[in-house]
Amino acid sequence: MDADWVARFADEVIAEAERRAPGKPIVCASGLSPSGPIHLGNLREVMTPHLVADEIRRRGHECVHILSWDDFDRFRKVPAGVDPSWSEHIGKPLTSVPAPAGSPYPNWAEHFKAPMAAALAELGVEFRGISQTEMYGSGAYREQVLLAMRERKTIDAILDQYRTKANPGSKTAAKTVDEEEAAALEGSGAAGEDDGSGVGGYYPYKPYCSVCDRDLTTVTSYDDETTALAYTCACGHAETVMLAEHTHGKLVWKVDWPMRWAFEGVVFEPSGVDHSSPGSSFVVGGQIVREIFGGAQPIGPMYAFVGISGMAKMSSSKGGVPTPADALSIMEPALLRWLYARRRPNQSFKVSFDQEIQRMYDEWDTLSKKIADGSALPADQAAYRRATSTASVTLSETPRRLPYRTLASVVDITTGHEEQTLRILREFDHEISGLDELRPRLDRAQHWVTTYVPAEERTQVREEPDTALLDTLGDIERESLRLLSDNLEAHWSLDGLTTLVYGVPKMQAGLDLSAKAATPELKAAQRTFFALLYRLLVGRETGPRLPTLLLAVGRDRVRKLLGT
Repeated sequence: MDADWVARFADEVIAEAERRAPGKPIVCASGLSPSGPIHLGNLREVMTPHLVADEIRRRGHECVHILSWDDFDRFRKVPAGVDPSWSEHIGKPLTSVPAPAGSPYPNWAEHFKAPMAAALAELGVEFRGISQTEMYGSGAYREQVLLAMRERKTIDAILDQYRTKANPGSKTAAKTVDEEEAAALEGSGAAGEDDGSGVGGYYPYKPYCSVCDRDLTTVTSYDDETTALAYTCACGHAETVMLAEHTHGKLVWKVDWPMRWAFEGVVFEPSGVDHSSPGSSFVVGGQIVREIFGGAQPIGPMYAFVGISGMAKMSSSKGGVPTPADALSIMEPALLRWLYARRRPNQSFKVSFDQEIQRMYDEWDTLSKKIADGSALPADQAAYRRATSTASVTLSETPRRLPYRTLASVVDITTGHEEQTLRILREFDHEISGLDELRPRLDRAQHWVTTYVPAEERTQVREEPDTALLDTLGDIERESLRLLSDNLEAHWSLDGLTTLVYGVPKMQAGLDLSAKAATPELKAAQRTFFALLYRLLVGRETGPRLPTLLLAVGRDRVRKLLGT
């Protein structure tokens, strides 16, 4: 567990806010582009400022967390699984692109914003959403747009400092701004922007065509006095508009971002590694916000990528990457919050959709016990508090916690049959009155088993005995099965069966059932016995914990399958 990085950033942000604008609400910011599914890597863009903003609120300061929806970005490409005819919309604002077929939402952007907003609500994340389509369309940024156009030569000169700055003389040094934009992480707001070069000069404003609604436009001239802006479009259309009135266009990304810092008074906003390298959006923006817009760059930590079950990096442009809603379908909100709270932003981590989720839950439950008995370290206590509550709400918890791996094993064996599930789980906790006490964790475990556990790893109890295998068994193996069968009645409980399955090889070695001997020979005999039971019961070498499996199968069926 890392030291309390949230508290340290909160200290810095409060001090900086008091220096910049004493007495005013402190502004933390995030930005997301709803160009496709908003994945668990993008969630870090929101959780990092959320945790800092929430800590600031806990300390009694007024703080707002704004979330800019970059829904006025261009539609870049048709993702896999969407009708190829959507390619006709490439270049249009995301809010002008029809939603995928069958969607209840009015446009592409709203289709992908909705599930993210719902997931954030479930996670207890409070924010003020800002649609960039609405901001540009309403003329809210008009003065900033006109200022940027007046100062276009200065902006061009700033950008030029970085266009070939990295390593003069190198063939790769001349990485232009627009190349970096196109390569930037999808969903960050930067993807697909150019740097504003036009015919006969540099122009930081990009109009959408009034005929085809695409941004395949080139500004050909601009008059500072009249604000007359002339452009041509690849569709063949050409026109002159008055920028003092025009609202169907936007500043290019590296000017747009710092403009918003100044406009909103942002004090804290993190950025992905793509935006934090020399010459990147964040670095260039720091100079532009000071020299053009008279503002200050936010405190902006770099955050590392979030992996999924071994994937080093996610890119939503490839499709199929897990979203916060996917994660919340298999884990409780507090656990997902904890994964983001306990690691510093610059540390990568993984969200597990494979068997590792069981270990992750074990770690969470161990921490919960330490919190309860007061033995948790201070940084662990802080991360736990931020995972389970915010300044205004306490997240709901499962009333009666059983281990996630136990719940998963039981619903796997019972295939979700509620009476069977309750009967077995009462062996773990006799005071369980009904399954509702075990929810939502039980439902999350069941969804994980049915959705993410491969079919070949699911537990399928044999219908009939494996007579071929039984016929090949030797005397020692037959004796082990008889000892188990004869002692089922006396040990028919979770603890009793645990003692019994480990004890059968002990009895065969002449030891007492509860003897604590643990010789290499005995351990090898136990492993051999367990493998035999799994093969006879489920047709595989491994499976759920044997006591749980035996309880689920039932005494009569166990004896039938063991041939006893």
